[in-house]
Amino acid sequence: MQTIRAAGGLLWTASADRTVLAVVHRPRYADWSLPKGKRDRGEHPLQTACREIAEETGFLPVVESRLSSQAYAVPEGRKRVDWWTMRPADGTFTPNREVDEMRWVTPDEAVELLSYPNDIELVREFQARPVPTAIVLLVRHAKAGDKKSWPGDDRLRPLDREGRRQAVRLTEVLPLWDPIRVSSADRLRCTQTVDALAAGLGAQVAIEETLSEEAFWADPSAAVERIRDIAALGGASAVCSQGGAIPSIVTELAAADSVAVNGVVAKKGSTWALAFAGRKLISADYYADFRS
Repeated sequence: MQTIRAAGGLLWTASADRTVLAVVHRPRYADWSLPKGKRDRGEHPLQTACREIAEETGFLPVVESRLSSQAYAVPEGRKRVDWWTMRPADGTFTPNREVDEMRWVTPDEAVELLSYPNDIELVREFQARPVPTAIVLLVRHAKAGDKKSWPGDDRLRPLDREGRRQAVRLTEVLPLWDPIRVSSADRLRCTQTVDALAAGLGAQVAIEETLSEEAFWADPSAAVERIRDIAALGGASAVCSQGGAIPSIVTELAAADSVAVNGVVAKKGSTWALAFAGRKLISADYYADFRS
């Protein structure tokens, strides 16, 4: 059976103690739905979700956290839709052939207006979640060859060809969270993984002394607290570290704050998107890579 991949987002904002989210009317189906659409070739589902939101609402989205994925039967086979919560950046809605009306409505109003139970389930899931104040994108450095074959100081081991490709891919996708600061453990392969990301954002890579493997092994609690310190700054931050530190950091944060995570790993070039409310972890989403 063919599986059709699609993605979308629950786009929301708040002002004056009133939370509203975007719902769209599609004249072809005469329905009200959350914005979503089919994946284009070469897209990661997150890129699909952001593109579809921009096309259907006119607003550029800033990613927050995953929502539950959904799967259901359609005439062509089976459809899988991946979902995220997002906030709007600049934009203006303009009616088009696909969407002729968009409304900002409260979650309760959305439940009454939306045409499909799957969309209503997502709204209810959103309502049950704490509001994040920060996202920490905890990145494991990209591939850097074999440690045993590197003749020099291991701190100076650079990315290999595949690692450079992974770094480019990170530079294409991590900006969807709109990070405002970039930092890294004091290893060349770590800084090289996020150098281009920082340059594209007009930022400098700050060195994090507590987030190398050796520093973590010497004082694990200091590394965990440093991640909380970064979260307390608010907004989104990208932080590059090493495989000997990241799984333990995520595990300790999740255990301390009662966040469910399964099989904590950190492949080279992977990212943990950690959502915080203040200094408290509220969700942890793992991206093994950002290939399509």
